Amino acid sequence: MRTLHFVPFFGITSAALLLTACGSGGAGTAPVAAKSDDVPTADVVSAEQKDEAAARLLPAGTTRLTVAISVGGTPPGTTYLSDGKTLTGQDVDFTKAVAKVLGVRLKVEQASFEAILPALDSGKYDFGASNFGVTDERRRTIDFVTYINDGQGFATRKDSKLTRVTDLKQLCGLNVATGAGTTFEATLEENKHVCTDAGRKPYQVQTYSEPSAIWSSVQQGRSDVVMSTINGLRYAVTHQPGLKFLNEYHRLDVGFAFKKGSRLTPAFRAAVNRLLADGTYEKILGKWGTTGSALTRSRISPPELKN
Repeated sequence: MRTLHFVPFFGITSAALLLTACGSGGAGTAPVAAKSDDVPTADVVSAEQKDEAAARLLPAGTTRLTVAISVGGTPPGTTYLSDGKTLTGQDVDFTKAVAKVLGVRLKVEQASFEAILPALDSGKYDFGASNFGVTDERRRTIDFVTYINDGQGFATRKDSKLTRVTDLKQLCGLNVATGAGTTFEATLEENKHVCTDAGRKPYQVQTYSEPSAIWSSVQQGRSDVVMSTINGLRYAVTHQPGLKFLNEYHRLDVGFAFKKGSRLTPAFRAAVNRLLADGTYEKILGKWGTTGSALTRSRISPPELKN
């Protein structure tokens, strides 16, 4: 674990973040501030207290941890408040709450979503917190501690003829926009053959590192449909004109990500379960409008949900 140059999580600013890693759009990308009236600002975390039983599960001497977060999304994903400095989002709230339960300080580093998981094995970060879906493929090299249930879904323009996407063959011949390095990209690439198997033109997967680029592509007609997180899509269509949510496609548990075999996972599981028991968990989901993603208990690297 890294122990140098740590700062308290709760006062973190973009300046401190950008000293250590580039943003999700690449080096030199300025933070994009969210409109204050678009983002809930209720403080649902600071009253959380240290839980000694959970803290004792940490490796001896652990007082500080480095977390990697991908910034640049729209709520409930991680973004900035209107000051352009203060990070906010559902993953941020869960990370702050777990840190308080465990009594540890955090160093927060920005990284692109697709760069975080590979960097865990090297020890660059102690854990990642960026809505990582738990898949069987990822579980081969990464450990997870679950804290919500989200998953894969679709959205498109309101004038699109698409309705529910229950079979990827419905996408044949279309341009599908999604995030780089995500489970969505993997699902789409792995299943391209369904179109050619049916004698139809395959869909084209268009990947972007910035959510804003995804939505611009759809709004401008370069992409026909978006595959992304269920919660993120629902938020986007509520706050952007001319879009519609199609449907949920595949539910996934979401968790903090760790190097395989990390000794941190039992403590994090206990911390999430503490939040479930004391009501903070419910407050976080209520703040971000994601109560439909609630779990009843946290688990370490559970099997991928099949549905």
